[in-house]
Amino acid sequence: MKPMAMENNSSVTEFILLGLTDQPELQLPLFFLFLVNYAVTIVGNLSLMNLIFLNSHLHTPMYFFLFNLSFIDFCYSFVFTPKMPMSFVSERNIISFAGCMTQLFFFCFLVSAECFVLTAMAYDRYVAICQPLLYRVIMSPRVCSLLMLGSYLMGFAGAMVHTGCMIRLSFCDSNVINHYMCDILPLLQLSCSSTHVNELVSSVVVGTVVIVSSLIILISYALILYNILHMSSAKGSSKSMSTCGSHIVTVGLFCGFGLLTHVKPSTAGAVGEGKFFSVFYTFGVPMLNPLIYSFRNKDVKLALMRTLKGHKLSYEIGLSPILHLLPHWCSSSPHSFCSSFLLFIFHSIVWARFLS
Repeated sequence: MKPMAMENNSSVTEFILLGLTDQPELQLPLFFLFLVNYAVTIVGNLSLMNLIFLNSHLHTPMYFFLFNLSFIDFCYSFVFTPKMPMSFVSERNIISFAGCMTQLFFFCFLVSAECFVLTAMAYDRYVAICQPLLYRVIMSPRVCSLLMLGSYLMGFAGAMVHTGCMIRLSFCDSNVINHYMCDILPLLQLSCSSTHVNELVSSVVVGTVVIVSSLIILISYALILYNILHMSSAKGSSKSMSTCGSHIVTVGLFCGFGLLTHVKPSTAGAVGEGKFFSVFYTFGVPMLNPLIYSFRNKDVKLALMRTLKGHKLSYEIGLSPILHLLPHWCSSSPHSFCSSFLLFIFHSIVWARFLS
């Protein structure tokens, strides 16, 4: 067995990401598909964060956690999407060793943090439904802040452990990663040193996160279900279930695709299946979360209508002089470029004001 040092002594300085598929006819459609996914994820999560920030009636513990969930999903999109489309348009999608370790760190950090945020949201729903009179006392701003701080700190600690153990390995043979990202298992398969410690640490850290989160979520919803079944009012039980519906769907998608991605037999065909399911896990869930909480939530719909009406009035008051002068400016120029350029500037101002 080769001795392992704390510092990385690999002869490999960069990795080649094979990507999602090597079929030429799928490269261009997948390129545009993931670009659309990236745009929808960015706009959706930014819009939801913007709505929660601007509307005071959404400044509650539930939406505080939802704001952080959208923030994590927003950051999540920057971890994979910049490198993912490159595998469809370039012959070799190269990532440096430092870049690979950075991607691994943020992947582990954001996944763990999101898992704990979903756990905090389940506890919040338990308190809101089972102890409504003490809700504001139990879920005080201080408690909510501590729950979020703990989620980020535990995610950071887990990411540091995973990345630190990975850096100590040696990579001296192949540098081709059979994946579209730097994940733990594909990297361990490339190591030319012993990976026993890494596998043990990974099992302990991931197992702790999964077991703790699952227990709290299951216990919270078991108590919620028990409380709902003993409600005398059918309207009250229906309202309680509706407030939990979005969170249950989000947890189901997050945990379901996570299990399908990582809990599988170690066969050659399972590698392709793992990549397929991980696409939903890493790209689908961050895109769907804001849509789930928008379509199934009356408060978010109301906040959206109020915000849009407010911005429409602002446009009519603040941008009417531009609209009045725009035809005159363009008619004075013989070139069609003038109208296109001014329209581009106008739409840029509109979107900048809307997102501000």
